[in-house]
Amino acid sequence: MPLRTGTTRPIVLLLSTALAAATLTGCALLELTKDCEGTDDRVKEVAALDILDSRPAGATVARGFEEVDAGCWADSGDVSVYAGRTYAFPGSQAEVAAHYRAAAVRDGWKAGPEALPDDLCFTREEMVLQVVFLTAELLAEDGHGSRPDLTTGAGYSINIDSFVNSGVEAGC
Repeated sequence: MPLRTGTTRPIVLLLSTALAAATLTGCALLELTKDCEGTDDRVKEVAALDILDSRPAGATVARGFEEVDAGCWADSGDVSVYAGRTYAFPGSQAEVAAHYRAAAVRDGWKAGPEALPDDLCFTREEMVLQVVFLTAELLAEDGHGSRPDLTTGAGYSINIDSFVNSGVEAGC
């Protein structure tokens, strides 16, 4: 019994479309499956960088932030390892900035090519280092509530991000 062409044509068209879509998006689908598997050593390496422990005289590790916050995140095929510390400092933001500009240079970091003169953003190898001054708004967004110890003086965090095998160039 011959096949009816009225039924087979839609099926052939559907299968052809599915095959073409799979061929065209195959690479994109592989990128989306990237995750943090195998990044444990890199996380430890980034978390152990000396610059995270460097701080101006008088700065203290902020209460509740005693450990280096380190880990990995994966999103849309990009995999990034991160590490950061949070400090409370009774002095000014200018003092913090002066400390990290000097410490970063000593440690081999360079000002980001697109960074503005007031930015505290540096690059080294495939990593980005940023110093961010904390505000009540930033703390609330991160679920840390009211923290006068971090919003008076110059509370700040120092963070390092390193993209892993993603082709993303480190930049500020």
